[in-house]
Amino acid sequence: MKYLLIGFIVCIITLSCNQKTNNTTALVKIDSTNIVVAKQLFEKFNAHDWAGMAALYTDTAYFRDPSLGTTIVKQTKQQTIAKYTQLSETIKDVRDSVIATYPSSNNTIVVEFISKGTAPDGSKFELPICSILTLNDKGLIEKDYTYYDNSENK
Repeated sequence: MKYLLIGFIVCIITLSCNQKTNNTTALVKIDSTNIVVAKQLFEKFNAHDWAGMAALYTDTAYFRDPSLGTTIVKQTKQQTIAKYTQLSETIKDVRDSVIATYPSSNNTIVVEFISKGTAPDGSKFELPICSILTLNDKGLIEKDYTYYDNSENK
């Protein structure tokens, strides 16, 4: 009886380990796509290639961004291009430096970065930002939830 119990426990542990390995392998495959898309997003941003950047989003995507208000906003690719065109006209040298990417799930990646540039008054700024990007099954960004301190008292 003792050996039967030990055999049963070993069998359960073996099955648990095999299942965990398979899930981890699938997660890594999908997460690598998320990392590639996130990298492309920031490359396009830093090149001020707004049309190329917008092409990484679904036709209409959901945004949560303090610059757009306090609610989730649905925007077309053309609205995304217009928003970032206006940004680069105001802050001509705006650039983002990615600090880290954190694959979160099969379709989500979190990106921590610093946005830098020169404000219209000539002052330099560095703004820490965190974005949660959710991709659809075609590898396009369908949600871009971005968080940063947008307060006037910095």
